[in-house]
Amino acid sequence: MALATRLERLGTETAFSVSLAAAEWGAKGNRIFAFHLGDLNLATPANVVAAMDRAVADGKTGYCPAAGIPQLREALADDIGSRRGLQYTPANVVVQPGGKPVITKFIQSVMNPGEEVLYPNPGYPIYESQIEYFGGVAKAYRYLPDPTGFRIDLDQVRSLITPQTKAIIYNDLQNPIGAESTDAEREAIAELAQQHDLWVLSDEAYFEMRYSGKSTSIASLPGMQERTVILYTFSKKFAMTGWRLGAAVGPVEIADVITKLNTNDESCTTHFVQHAGVEGIRGDQTETAAMLDVLVERRDAAVAALNDIKGISVAAPEATFYLFPDVTDAMTAVGTDDLAKFAELALHNTGVSFCTRRHFGRPQPGEQRHYARFAYSGISVDEIREGLGLLQQWIGNA
Repeated sequence: MALATRLERLGTETAFSVSLAAAEWGAKGNRIFAFHLGDLNLATPANVVAAMDRAVADGKTGYCPAAGIPQLREALADDIGSRRGLQYTPANVVVQPGGKPVITKFIQSVMNPGEEVLYPNPGYPIYESQIEYFGGVAKAYRYLPDPTGFRIDLDQVRSLITPQTKAIIYNDLQNPIGAESTDAEREAIAELAQQHDLWVLSDEAYFEMRYSGKSTSIASLPGMQERTVILYTFSKKFAMTGWRLGAAVGPVEIADVITKLNTNDESCTTHFVQHAGVEGIRGDQTETAAMLDVLVERRDAAVAALNDIKGISVAAPEATFYLFPDVTDAMTAVGTDDLAKFAELALHNTGVSFCTRRHFGRPQPGEQRHYARFAYSGISVDEIREGLGLLQQWIGNA
């Protein structure tokens, strides 16, 4: 029997294939330095865990409202609004089992088959996957390197917009490249959205994962709150990747649609996990803040070690936990112009495992330099220095 043809358009997170290759190499007795997966090896704050335990003991194990429990929706409306200088009510908030479902439900809510959605590339691969799966036309916009990291190619974005363009996905504080928009860049995207009457999905998974400065949401710019859906997740800030808790925050008209999709898809997000989320937002923040102290140490160690390697260069981002170094000259040093081969050689010669640019969308025409993504969220400072020291030796001796 045949399966649905739309499955041919469904992508995946190919970064997990890197995990498999690393696990297979490690199973043969080799040491692995895991820079490949953006998971945290830090514990969820104890007060959040305790809140979940209390909720289970109190019987919060059944169904709950599709949009989320009132306590969590109120907490999210207060917290997200106050951090962005906006006013939200619980009616604007729809709780999700993680941040990823917001992508799917946003696309289902605003895009008809045949309509276009702009998305960042390199970027989170699920954007492209879901646009195409639901019959849309995925149009990638690129980033250009600059001395501080990367900038959106705004001229390209302008050239991609047509009367069929319905929405733009915008990931400020970006995975995989760690880039953050300047005020001017953010304002330019907002101007285009309003000029062409586009919906905006603002992926703000890393909004509070920053080491200095202050994040700004595109939703806070004039005229943008009413056309923007914010993707919020507990995964990063609270080290809750496996708990699966997030939210869509936006205009009531789209929040109501997403609530209806919740009812059809999963009925509700796990009841007792939502009570843990309330504690994360309302409760003591000591352990949450301490995570950033750990991550900035890792960032500084990784940036220094990568820049010490012949043929590798990277800027230090002020947010996320990703580095996206240029490895073109290092590839040349070890005798390959194949990025996948370079990653394989690095794993087998040093144990260092990382993703490449090709795990984050189809390369665009004109790309001449090669990049890799190093995540430092799940690896200690000592391991960072040891692993990248081995990488330095291997490339330097090639």
